[in-house]
Amino acid sequence: MGKNHKELNNKLEEFRKRASLTQSELAEKVGVSRKSINSIENGVYIPTTVLSLKLSKGLNRSVDDLFQLT
Repeated sequence: MGKNHKELNNKLEEFRKRASLTQSELAEKVGVSRKSINSIENGVYIPTTVLSLKLSKGLNRSVDDLFQLT
């Protein structure tokens, strides 16, 4: 996977910050590493369906709130 994913916009960082969570806190909440959260926020990694669902549940948002196709 390339660093920039032109087909996917993600607002994970925005909603994480709105929830007053650090990357580490969100990572612990959903059962991944802080590095995974960082990689998703920076467009390096596209999360799996399961991880996307965990993130949306952990932030009390829909998957569509967090991720959109361009």
